[in-house]
Amino acid sequence: MLKWLNGIIDSNEKELKRLQPFVQKINALEPEFAKLSDEELKGKTAEFKARYQEGTSMDELLPEAFAAVREASRRTIKQRHFDAQLIGGVVLHQGKIAEMKTGEGKTLVATLRFT
Repeated sequence: MLKWLNGIIDSNEKELKRLQPFVQKINALEPEFAKLSDEELKGKTAEFKARYQEGTSMDELLPEAFAAVREASRRTIKQRHFDAQLIGGVVLHQGKIAEMKTGEGKTLVATLRFT
């Protein structure tokens, strides 16, 4: 039974490592998005839509879109998405389910979901 449990833990660790590059890209964009004016930040939505219509994939847009949502959240409701919440958002974007405990920010994760 212990081997079975280790398989689950190892599986989660592998998935977390696979998702880490998304988090790193989003975090790297944070200073750039923090410098945007409110109007420039608001304009990112139209920019993302236009780029998507021109052929940019959702996966390619994801780091910038999540950085924009994180900055908007920080400015409007004074809550900043932490790395675990960004991972939850990526998982939702990929059509999967992420289990989070009470108090880990599921509601904030939901703001990251886009299709």
